[in-house]
Amino acid sequence: MSDDDLSFMPATQAAALIRSGALSPVELTQAVLAAARRVQPRLNPFVVLLEEQALADARAAEAAVRQGTPLGPLHGVPVSIKDQVDVRGVRTTNGSAIFAGSAEAAADDVTVARLRAAGAIIFAKTTLPEFGHKALTDGPAFGTTRNPWDPSRTAGGSSGGAAVALATGVGPIALGMDGAGSIRIPAACCGVVGLKPTLGSIPWQQGADAFGNYTYAGPMARSVSDLAAMRAVLTGPDASDPWSLGAADLPLSPVLAGRDLHGLRIGVIEHAANARLQREMAANLHVSIAVFEALGARAEAAGSEIDWMEMPGRVMYQANFAISQRRHLAEWRDRMDPTLLAFMERGEGFSLTEFREGQYARTRLFHAVQRLFGQFDVLVTPTLSRTALPADFDAAHDEVEVEGELCGITRQGWSSYVYPFNLTGHPALTVPSGFDDAGLPTGVQLVGRWGAELDLLRLGAVLEEARPWAGRRPPEAA
Repeated sequence: MSDDDLSFMPATQAAALIRSGALSPVELTQAVLAAARRVQPRLNPFVVLLEEQALADARAAEAAVRQGTPLGPLHGVPVSIKDQVDVRGVRTTNGSAIFAGSAEAAADDVTVARLRAAGAIIFAKTTLPEFGHKALTDGPAFGTTRNPWDPSRTAGGSSGGAAVALATGVGPIALGMDGAGSIRIPAACCGVVGLKPTLGSIPWQQGADAFGNYTYAGPMARSVSDLAAMRAVLTGPDASDPWSLGAADLPLSPVLAGRDLHGLRIGVIEHAANARLQREMAANLHVSIAVFEALGARAEAAGSEIDWMEMPGRVMYQANFAISQRRHLAEWRDRMDPTLLAFMERGEGFSLTEFREGQYARTRLFHAVQRLFGQFDVLVTPTLSRTALPADFDAAHDEVEVEGELCGITRQGWSSYVYPFNLTGHPALTVPSGFDDAGLPTGVQLVGRWGAELDLLRLGAVLEEARPWAGRRPPEAA
């Protein structure tokens, strides 16, 4: 088998072949590392490749197969970790020069520990904008991470390195983080799959404000089945995250138990806080909905009455950065991302009253979405208003252009479909929906009830079967 075939092999297939002894985890890891070395100079998805440790872990995984040791579901499968998450013995930079010389992490984050326990082999840490603050992946500490379908475009952010790695065949699964769409935005830009889980479904132990949290660890992959396999490993309570202590999966909805989707009620949200929608993005949204309708589902417009609280959400988002990163300004201001500094400056200007009003708006938005789920079983939206922005887009000052019209900053004009569900806690899955006329991926987002990830995965698999995407490889693939 060629290295190219190995690096694009699905995680579920690789794990099965490794368990049977038909595939060497050492061979697989070597192929993935070789692909990473080829991609890195062109697209810049990695902060560091953990080659020595990954190969040592692969040799140990191979020995475990020979010895008949009980194997985890991801035994021998390579996985990359966003450099916002602690990996034992590796520096966590958060995309910032501030931590370029910091101490190595003393312990794995709970998500990393669960991946290791499942047998996965951690081979790299992936890029993010400084502290994951924006929807593009670039920064003064590491440069620009570029889109494999068109390197003049952004990979999206903030889990941009993870999405690029997946799209180019550098590992079948990746761990991302999502604070305002940071898994779903790059997944949609790069043509892969990403899940923001229900609040608490996957524990997030590194959050500074556990009770006010809207940041989520989540799986990313090239296929729904790989995403599901990774998610199954990551879920479950942990003492570090109070939201996780009462979290539980809902069973699969009865209307999704077979191929017949009669009885499934779909609410279609074509616009959120955004004024415009790219023509191809809208067309591919409706083609995706037609797949469900052909199987018996009923779809109708939804959400037009909802206040998507873009400005109150922006107040909380930027004010939180202003407070959390304030301590770095005296020493590091001239080496920090100008976009982050602009966000912090704006955040400092908001009042406590505005911040509390944002928190109240978050509750109102949750109630509004809950009412939608009194009418519908699932919500379907475009993931973004348009395909990937230019790689040099200034997220602090530039306006997003859609169909020739300037539509405001990224939260208003581009990612308006994703951030609301960080605030409400509902699970949201993005899957590829096709391509635009320039050959850039489009995405569709499926949103479910709290705990209804199994419903979303089932519907994502229906779309994947009807309109397969995993076989499409970008021009800049490894």
